[in-house]
Amino acid sequence: MEIKAGPLLQSVNNPDDLKRLDQDQLTKVSEELRQYIVDVVSVYGGHFGASLGVVELSVALHYVFNTPYDQLVWDVGHQAYGHKILTGRRENFTTNRKYHGLSGFPKRSESEFDAFGVGHSSTSISAALGMAMASAYKGEKDRQHIAIIGDGAMTAGLAFEAMNHAGIAKSNLLIILNDNCMSIDPNVGALKEYLTDITTSHTYNDFRDTVWKALGKLPVGKKFSREMASKLEAGLKGMVSKSANLFEALQLRYFGPIDGHNVSKLVDTLKDLKDIAGPKILHIKTVKGKGYELAEKDQTKWHAPGLFDKLTGEIYKKTYELPQPPKYQDVFGHTIIELAEKNEKIIGITPAMPSGCSLKYMMEQMPDRAFDFGICEQHAVTLSAGMATQGMKVFCNIYSSFMQRAYDMVIHDVAIQKLPVVFCLDRAGCCFANRC
Repeated sequence: MEIKAGPLLQSVNNPDDLKRLDQDQLTKVSEELRQYIVDVVSVYGGHFGASLGVVELSVALHYVFNTPYDQLVWDVGHQAYGHKILTGRRENFTTNRKYHGLSGFPKRSESEFDAFGVGHSSTSISAALGMAMASAYKGEKDRQHIAIIGDGAMTAGLAFEAMNHAGIAKSNLLIILNDNCMSIDPNVGALKEYLTDITTSHTYNDFRDTVWKALGKLPVGKKFSREMASKLEAGLKGMVSKSANLFEALQLRYFGPIDGHNVSKLVDTLKDLKDIAGPKILHIKTVKGKGYELAEKDQTKWHAPGLFDKLTGEIYKKTYELPQPPKYQDVFGHTIIELAEKNEKIIGITPAMPSGCSLKYMMEQMPDRAFDFGICEQHAVTLSAGMATQGMKVFCNIYSSFMQRAYDMVIHDVAIQKLPVVFCLDRAGCCFANRC
């Protein structure tokens, strides 16, 4: 089946073509890019909602920055479909996730525009910081390094370790926090609550700009005035902006939040941030599944829906000649409830996968005994060990491909201490390299 892109998108075979367009044409390009993703994924499959949510951001990044010299690191990689289409892979995009086709994630061997390979979450800041430090060492002062990370991926400890280092490294690093309150399932934890409370950030940024401009006009001298403004700014952040406080405490200059679906605003903001040296973070607000109503309303279902009718929204189910058994994860989800009803010490834990591993059923029926901790596999394992020391019977359910993050905790915190934690490894099937 031949799928054609819109006329403007057809003219964009690489970022240089995109830069030849007027800025007021970018809204139309974004519309065509979003529709092309819908058209292809509905017929050929793949991840869905994540890339729809960053269409405008993908366009703005390649319009403003000199990619691939300026390096983009996408976290998690399933939001990079728009990026792939804009960087010379539009004609091959129908082969996405197919044998010998395009990888479903950024892949260094696939394109020079894929600066870093990613399949799981939370690696982008560390990788981009490493690139930035190497560029500084080589004297590449004009080179930009951008990590695009979701608020779900930001819950992992690796992201905080990287930000802690970035604040003192002083390298030329831009972190874009794509805040949509989702990973695969809705986000959980204090960080989600923290980012939700952002309305005063507008007040802070507007007030800061006003003070900055006004003090620069004072007769005592612009340098002295700006120094005073910087001191005022530091104090104002604590009083006015709760969101800025966390990141500024790590010595990352905070900007935002701004509308991540306003491509012109994104372009203007990114152009300004290019001229600000050092580590900084831009907070954008987006909607996962943006532009496809059903995906906006049920973001978990439409994370990777399979094949579907783009007009009616009907998701095609596989048909079998013989009746099929229930899914293993659903058997687990219902069985753990039966066991927990008989044993009050049973606890269920999962790091950000309650729907995928079916712990959601226990979370609904026994919310005080089943927990989702966000994308924190290490924490989930060691916390399970801690519970086990107090006599709890913990069932810790993690995707097998994500357990790699927690091997050390399994050995050091559970096995060596002979603690009775039951690990339920979901999705332990074969995985082809070009799809992972």
